[in-house]
Amino acid sequence: MAGHEKQTLGFQAEVTQLLQLMIHSLYSNKEIFLRELISNASDAADKLRFEAMNNADLYESDSDLRIKVTFDKAARTITISDNGIGMTREDAIAHLGTIAKSGTKEFFGKLSGDQQKDAAMIGQFGVGFYSGFIVADKITVETRRAGATQAVRWESAGAGDFSIEDIDKAGRGTDIILHLREGEDEFLSTWKLKSIIRTYSDHISLPILMQKEEWDDEKKEQVLKDKFETVNQASALWARNKADITAEQYDEFYKHVSHDFQAPLTHTHNRVEGRSEYTQLLYIPARAPFDLWDRNKRGGIKLYVKRVFIMDDAEQLMPVYLRFVKGVIDSADLPLNVSREILQESRDIKVMRDGSTKRVLSMLEELANSDEQDKKDKYQTFWKEFGQVLKEGIGEDATNKDRIAKLLRFSSTHNDSETQTVSFADYLSRAKEGQDKIYYVTAESFVAAKNSPHLEIFRKKGVEVLLLTDRVDEWMLSFLTEFEGKELTSVAKGNLDLGSLEDEAEKKQHEQTQTDYVELVGKMKTALEGKAKDVRVTFRLTDSPACLVADEHELSGNLARMLKAAGQTAPDSKPILEINPDHPLVQRLKYETAKFDDWSNILFDQAMLAEGGNLTDPSAYVKRMNEMLLSMAG
Repeated sequence: MAGHEKQTLGFQAEVTQLLQLMIHSLYSNKEIFLRELISNASDAADKLRFEAMNNADLYESDSDLRIKVTFDKAARTITISDNGIGMTREDAIAHLGTIAKSGTKEFFGKLSGDQQKDAAMIGQFGVGFYSGFIVADKITVETRRAGATQAVRWESAGAGDFSIEDIDKAGRGTDIILHLREGEDEFLSTWKLKSIIRTYSDHISLPILMQKEEWDDEKKEQVLKDKFETVNQASALWARNKADITAEQYDEFYKHVSHDFQAPLTHTHNRVEGRSEYTQLLYIPARAPFDLWDRNKRGGIKLYVKRVFIMDDAEQLMPVYLRFVKGVIDSADLPLNVSREILQESRDIKVMRDGSTKRVLSMLEELANSDEQDKKDKYQTFWKEFGQVLKEGIGEDATNKDRIAKLLRFSSTHNDSETQTVSFADYLSRAKEGQDKIYYVTAESFVAAKNSPHLEIFRKKGVEVLLLTDRVDEWMLSFLTEFEGKELTSVAKGNLDLGSLEDEAEKKQHEQTQTDYVELVGKMKTALEGKAKDVRVTFRLTDSPACLVADEHELSGNLARMLKAAGQTAPDSKPILEINPDHPLVQRLKYETAKFDDWSNILFDQAMLAEGGNLTDPSAYVKRMNEMLLSMAG
């Protein structure tokens, strides 16, 4: 809009909601506002540097990028200024009036009303600019996009709307003026602001300038001079020597690149030399972001070339199953004008991606295999937050499949705990003499898995079974068929073969029993025609009368139900009914002639319900059951 016309616009509803939550939830950690605003200023400088590689005129004869922090005691304002890319009127409305993140509604749906928990969630969401309202009751933004002539002033008291008008501004970039709330005068101090910058923003690679304070003999007090001094180290943290970086500095840099408020679980910092030279500083977060399941979401890894920012969503640098990793990769070899197309073709990028993938897996192995309790606990935290995503790597990264398999954790019948702590190595260390398989069961929930009738013979023989209940498990198992030569075997598919876990006497007895039940099995096949693919005697049950199993090469019942629930068509396959010859109901059926078909159907439907399936005709099942109960009562 031309002619300095002032406009008042409403915030997006989510912005108003976020502001209210944030001001209350983060008030105990007020000083992070400065870190967030300096972080944004640094990003604006990175974007200018990147765009100026193709258009040097954007520098407007001022290529000395910097951030200034000043304050005015009388006006009670703090100003954070940068000479970065700046904003147009449209940019200001879009960036300062709306939250464009995917998953915003889901994020607000997860907030609990518990301030402490919500503060962690809000931090994870990345509040950036809005954090200024923690200490300010009004914020003024004056900004001009590099290369544009028109500047704008954006202003809001954070209540629900903002004003925007055209102004004149000599230099490009952005000035954010915070009008402090009553009681926030502690921030109107050189010492206070410097200490916050050194704590939270020392790693910023641009100089952060503040006015020098000198003693005035006449006034007998410290006064601000017009000279400015750099108050941070102003060198890229990842380019420094590891020995010179403290744990706190690593953590603060993580918060800068991730916009997370919580410290990371662990990090790795390496300079790689060889065919391709690059530096990597990679972090594992302590908690999953709300949009973890958006496989198209990127932004974890910032790509630099010779310390010049290139892009912050370089998906070619990290496989999708490691999308939770945050950090920086700085190449010494790529051209500065690298494009996305070049990235897709570059051999250097492939080398960096492979090297960084291996480095992340090494970082996880160090936690997973450590004897130190602190590291063990960290791996457990990692697994709880990101384990399901790591499982995607089994099908997506054939090169590292074996390494990923060793990092997997499961629940099992060993301790019946829902917490997934059992590795394949743990399982094999407890395997029975002669056991040549790793047994597992899949189900929709932990309770359904733990109580599956398919586990009965395994519990009786003391053979451990893995309980797999994550949605990704069925997909993963199509790629993971063995571990260290031991076949992964579903206890609910195919004929049960316990191999040497059964002795010769048991095998002979089973053969005799099957012969004894040939007639019954034949009659039940006729009764269940169209429902069951087959009927056979089983020795996998000890307490239940029957169970359903899938044929060796067909989808498990659990996977078929998952596909249907997701609106996908599952191949039409019928289950096999296995009956327990030692159960009184089955033994009675041997001599039952009246209502034989009803009894057969009841056993089938009960087996379907026991494994979490849905009956095709529930009313028929209820009717049959009621008739049986009445006949027994009579």
